[in-house]
Amino acid sequence: MNRPDHAASAAQEASLIPEEGWHCRHFYYQFDRTAIAQWTSEQRIDAVRQFEICLAADKVDGPVRLQLFSVAGHKADFGVMTLDPDPMKVDGLHQELLSSAFGSAIRSVYSYVSLTEVSEYVPSLEQYGNRLLEEGEQEGSESFQAKVNAYKVREPMMREQRLHPKFPPWPVMCFYPMSKKREVGENWFSLPFDQRNRLMAEHARSGMEFAGKVTQLISVSVGLDDWEWGVTLWARNPQFLKEIVYRMRFDEASARYAEFGPFYTGFIGSAREILNRTGVVDSD
Repeated sequence: MNRPDHAASAAQEASLIPEEGWHCRHFYYQFDRTAIAQWTSEQRIDAVRQFEICLAADKVDGPVRLQLFSVAGHKADFGVMTLDPDPMKVDGLHQELLSSAFGSAIRSVYSYVSLTEVSEYVPSLEQYGNRLLEEGEQEGSESFQAKVNAYKVREPMMREQRLHPKFPPWPVMCFYPMSKKREVGENWFSLPFDQRNRLMAEHARSGMEFAGKVTQLISVSVGLDDWEWGVTLWARNPQFLKEIVYRMRFDEASARYAEFGPFYTGFIGSAREILNRTGVVDSD
């Protein structure tokens, strides 16, 4: 009989951890209200308890990042976003939920697989300085040096947030996948890097107009899922989601070269709040 080789198993698990960044998952679910209506009072209490334990943000041995949200519209009832260096943890949470007492009354309706990354369009300190010169700044001027020094402080924090993001304490989020076009005359990947970099710099400036209102995470899914990138936006108010997406779609990088998948908008909450909002059980 073959015995498990624990050293080999540990080595295999370690090989699944990215050299840079974390695994990221977005899961979306609907409740089967017909099944829930047939539960006894004891079954409901047990299901709620397991639901809360499974989806607790501070769960021992759970993913390093976990966020829940009720979903606006009919596409789903609630969603879960998780991040961790170990893909077994982010996928394991999904399997644990389906194996819980609530599992027989939950249907998976959508998921998205991606990795966090630092985009190739995030400028180095030298590239940022060159960009300032192109925008009319004078090298060595007080204004130029102040902006370079500020970026020198901001750049490592910016890269850290892209690779190992922390969720902002804001009440609303939106997720959508996207890809760049490969059409004749509008093939993003046939453009020279300098041109792509210029277009993405314009796109970034548009986003900066919403500092303090909206923050984003771009995760890469090339080779992992049907689309090429996943975009997660968090906002202080749903209005800002509408405004930033509308504003940025006029940028050439988006208007000419981008294609978008379905949008899922959600409102952040705990497991108990999700149950209360959706009204599937009396969780008090």
